[in-house]
Amino acid sequence: MNENASTDNAPRRAEAARRTSETDITMSINLDGTGTYHFDTEIPFFDHMLSHISKHGLIDMHLKLRGDIGIDCHHSVEDTAIVFGGLLKQALGSKAGISRYGHFTLTMDEVLTTVAVDLGGRFNFTYKGPEAVNTGQFGIYDAELTLEFLQKFAMHAAMNLHVVVHHGENRHHIHESIFKALGRALCMAVAIDIRRGDSLASTKGSFD
Repeated sequence: MNENASTDNAPRRAEAARRTSETDITMSINLDGTGTYHFDTEIPFFDHMLSHISKHGLIDMHLKLRGDIGIDCHHSVEDTAIVFGGLLKQALGSKAGISRYGHFTLTMDEVLTTVAVDLGGRFNFTYKGPEAVNTGQFGIYDAELTLEFLQKFAMHAAMNLHVVVHHGENRHHIHESIFKALGRALCMAVAIDIRRGDSLASTKGSFD
């Protein structure tokens, strides 16, 4: 993986490969991108959801994933979340100058969703909303994998991630609104505030 300090002018990029008996993943991100992406996962709905993080987060993302989808998509989605979380943490480097916090409330037809993040170095994941988020499938993608992805992503990025779906009925809209709002919240949180210089957005001067 590559690590760039957040206060220099170089793009904050990271890349990694993860290979196990269940998955083979190569992924790269650029936090200072324009929202371009290329996904090759063999899980179309997963590609669709990740594209929202990239486009709305202005994060360039490239992912090649091969997994044991003949069993199900669990390992593929979970391991991608592990890699993505680690890449976010690496790309942020020292986190000097970043806004740290981000939040966004997104409407998608009848659905209203809020996502809030804190990149301060501690893990928490909380979801509140319709149980329908865990119901059914989208192609070969089990709906319950969205919360699994979010939990593992937050864990390996060492971040707080809160997701609240205030109301909504259409399952596709619920999932899509979560990923879009996550992208927007991340865009806010990773942004550099030039007024901070090399300082951290913490009164104790540390995110540990």
